Amino acid sequence: QVQLVESGGGLVQAGGSLRLSCAASGGTFSTYTRGWFRQAAGKEREFVAAISWNGGTTTYADSLKGRFTISRDNAKNTVYLQMNTLKPEDTAVYYCAAAWSRRLDGPYDYWGQGTQVTVSS
Repeated sequence: QVQLVESGGGLVQAGGSLRLSCAASGGTFSTYTRGWFRQAAGKEREFVAAISWNGGTTTYADSLKGRFTISRDNAKNTVYLQMNTLKPEDTAVYYCAAAWSRRLDGPYDYWGQGTQVTVSS
């Protein structure tokens, strides 16, 4: 059974950093495209970042470039999201996802349950 489990969320002050992790199990995820999405209260889910199966290509939401970094460790079936210089508007539930497709825009086949990130001003 495929399972994605996020961790690393929490409460942080504006300007601080967090690193999210997403561990995958139940499949050979080294060949999957991996992504991060987020959903703030009352808003639609939005794309954050994605990384190709071998880590060679990454893409980010334009508004997050320079502050967020996605990476992966295929030996651990884990993808990471390093978030720096956090702002209150980054407050959201962050979801990781995995896709069979080699396209970074998916479609994404598997989703985690999400981890809450709250940035205080």
